[in-house]
Amino acid sequence: MKNTFNITEFTDGILSSNISYVSKAITLVESTKHEHQEQAQQIINAIIQHSGKSFRLGITGVPGVGKSTFIESFGLEVIERGHKLAVLAIDPSSQLSKGSILGDKTRMEQLSIHPKAFIRPSPSSGSLGGVARKTKESIIICEAAGYDYILVETVGVGQSETAVHQLTDFFLLLMLAGAGDELQGIKRGIMEMADGMVITKADGTNLDKAKMARGEYANALHLFPPTESNWIPEVLTCSSTENRGIKEVYDMIDKYKRHTIANGFFESKRDHQSTQWLHQTIHDMLIDRFYADPNMKAEIQKIENRLKQNAVNPYQAVMDLFKKI
Repeated sequence: MKNTFNITEFTDGILSSNISYVSKAITLVESTKHEHQEQAQQIINAIIQHSGKSFRLGITGVPGVGKSTFIESFGLEVIERGHKLAVLAIDPSSQLSKGSILGDKTRMEQLSIHPKAFIRPSPSSGSLGGVARKTKESIIICEAAGYDYILVETVGVGQSETAVHQLTDFFLLLMLAGAGDELQGIKRGIMEMADGMVITKADGTNLDKAKMARGEYANALHLFPPTESNWIPEVLTCSSTENRGIKEVYDMIDKYKRHTIANGFFESKRDHQSTQWLHQTIHDMLIDRFYADPNMKAEIQKIENRLKQNAVNPYQAVMDLFKKI
């Protein structure tokens, strides 16, 4: 990256769909350096009015469900339908080394070289739900660059998958068939958030199991209370390797989009997400500044030393700390 930062150069590059500038801008967004963060916010401020015109799809599922294979097949279908696709694939970061493999792009061979596709693997950096902390800003950059279909892939199913749900318009849950008790392998909370479910690897000897799983999940979903959007989640099957059922998945998502736009839920959900983004940003910034404050660091160190000696109740110590500030 050049040592000199030119906001006009970045803005023009992004708005003209120059992948190099899109990538550089996302790198600045993901950087922890204060200088890079300031530059990133300048870019976001300059392009934000050109964002918000895409459809945002969140995809999650248990490890081994075939998310990358599905995304490649589905992504090619999205492009064939006339869209420009951006894939933000969140890779899990090691809690020890903080490193990440970032191998999703290597598993999407056809999609990664398509001129109408942009794939960006990003480390989760320990963020809850596997969603990188700066994914929202990355979405804005991609939208300003003309990508009208944004796909966010999360690490896997967990208690905090609400993070991706709060970023996207449609939440798609991928599931495997024949992996034990179908309804025990996933938490009810995740199923309640899903706008649609797809049983993957529905081919060969697994086809009958996939059909059976589809029926079980469909029955389970009907037991849940009505959604705010008045949309009834659908359950489909697909085989990404044989490219069967992919068109039906696209049609289901498109039907949801038309349904929610017609009843006004689409826009109201976007407004709610913007408010959530505001409060999450306040939360993150307060925590960052709190721990970065030298005085707080010193006070916390004192408390930690007293804890080791069993000389203080942790809750009382925190209450005393907050009284000081």
